[in-house]
Amino acid sequence: MEIGVLGAVAAWDEDGGPVALKGPRHRAVLARLVVAHRRVVPVARLVEDLWDEPPAGAVGSVRTFVGDLRRALEPDRPPRTPPRLLVTEGPGYALRAAPDDVDAWRFTRAVEALADAGPERVAGGLAEALGWWRGPAYADFGDARWARTERTRLTELRLHAVERRAEARIALGEGAAAVADLDAHVTEHPWREDAWRLLALALYRSGRQGDALSVLRRARALLRERLGVDPGPRLRRLEEDVLRQAAHLEGPGPGPGTGSRVDDVWHEATAAYESVLAARARTRLESTAGLMRDLAVTGGGGLEAARRHRVAAVAAAEGLGDPELTARVIGVFDVPAVWTRSDDPEQARWLVGAAERTLARLPAEGQDATRCRLLATVAVESRGA
Repeated sequence: MEIGVLGAVAAWDEDGGPVALKGPRHRAVLARLVVAHRRVVPVARLVEDLWDEPPAGAVGSVRTFVGDLRRALEPDRPPRTPPRLLVTEGPGYALRAAPDDVDAWRFTRAVEALADAGPERVAGGLAEALGWWRGPAYADFGDARWARTERTRLTELRLHAVERRAEARIALGEGAAAVADLDAHVTEHPWREDAWRLLALALYRSGRQGDALSVLRRARALLRERLGVDPGPRLRRLEEDVLRQAAHLEGPGPGPGTGSRVDDVWHEATAAYESVLAARARTRLESTAGLMRDLAVTGGGGLEAARRHRVAAVAAAEGLGDPELTARVIGVFDVPAVWTRSDDPEQARWLVGAAERTLARLPAEGQDATRCRLLATVAVESRGA
């Protein structure tokens, strides 16, 4: 039995045939248990999540939905034998599906497994994983409060995977083939600077220097006009490199052994960065914040490390006395697309205070978009406080 939430909530039997899940609340119960990721969801919480104003028989209705789902998901289970998939435990229910039997769980594992892989494996593996998406995650429940955080996490992980796959294809010498997908990607998600950077690089390596420059200038104009911010340091450096036709932009040609150079490339790039930007604290700080944002979407320890470094980055920006820089460092963490409220109340209070101090110090004119991002940080970090 396979369960899908990367699109409309659905299930398929061993032969790939669709399983009838009955009505929308049956699918909501199943989706809510997928969100819980094998953990128990109390019946009382299911009632709260399914109804704004629960009817008198809500608990009984939930039990009926669960019973119907069990019959649909385990049609061959003998009578009076305990369920193995949708189990009763303590005060509620849990979905104990295997990790690869739920598409969202399988997608997350696939992306994480390719974190340190070479370009060839990344390009092939992510192409397969991205093919599992049938539409927006939890498409039936776009407005449901209980699905919001998980939808955001999966959406961000998917966008990250699209960009990693494109980067791998460029590294393999397939820049021309990656252009069309990247162009569609930046059209749909115009605030993602890495996507613009990859599109420009793919064009440059396809012999289209003029188009690469045009893309970078489009990105700069869009960010300034719509968000009131300048492009980040990686985008600015790429434009400078394209203009002077920097040799390193040519990149390695396709062929065996590309992945074996990853460590060398990392050390060489780090050394170059240290020598060029040693004294440019502002640029280095913005670059660090961008790296922390990328680290966050890896989940697990990466998310925790990024949260810790986030506070240090914001504090360092405040110490430089530049409110516009501080606003950019706070905003680069892409609230609310990546961050949920911190689990540390003290950290949350500190971040709210930093955002409020920065709001008070910004120039009065021409900072509407920046103010909106700071207010979003205040709202997210204040939830539940």
